[in-house]
Formats: sequence, structure tokens, C-alpha cells
Amino acid sequence: MTSSLTNIFKILSDETRLRVLILLYQEELCVCELSGVLDLPQPKISKSLSKLRDTNLVSDMRKEKFVFYSLKKENQTLINILRSILRDLESYPQLITDQNRLEDKEIYLNACCNLKED
Repeated sequence: MTSSLTNIFKILSDETRLRVLILLYQEELCVCELSGVLDLPQPKISKSLSKLRDTNLVSDMRKEKFVFYSLKKENQTLINILRSILRDLESYPQLITDQNRLEDKEIYLNACCNLKED
């Protein structure tokens, strides 16, 4: 139990992984969408997603050209932590920015589609 809890906090100690988890708690997203919403390069997002997948916190599913990621809901401790953060969102300006940018996720996916077609 303790090592599991320690691993959760290690994961959450990285800002990018925390931001990704908060977004995936809300909905399934692909790397393009996450990269656009977080305004971070795709390799950085992919590295974070790889770590989250390795620790069994997210799952991935291919849909056409894209791989979409979702939060696994089995880890109740993580879910409770993320829920608590979202309840107190006004205390986290970066997460509010991410939340606002999430509304434009289709723009990032469409931009990625255009890149893949070139």
C-alpha cells in the first residue's frame, strides 16, 4: 500500500504529468489535443503518457490515425486526489488556463490532421 501511494505522489510531482492527468480525468484525449491544450511539444507529452501508461494509470486506444488516452478509474486514491484538485481549481491558475484551452481541443486535433496529411 505504501509503495503504491508513494508512486502516485511521484507521478503527481511532475507538473506535466499532473496536468495531463487532470485533463484525462475529464475526458479522453489524443497527444495532439494534449499538446495543444498544454502548449507543450508532443515529445514531452508522449514521454509523460508513456510513464503514466507504464504505471498503469492510463490506457490507450487507436482510433483511425490517432491514439487516444483515458484515465483508468481503478485507482481510487488517485481519483480522489484529482477530484479534490478540481474542486479547488481557482487555487491553480495553470490548471484554469488548461481548462479554458480544453474547450478548443478540436482546433488542435484538426491542426494535427492537417500535418499528418501533408
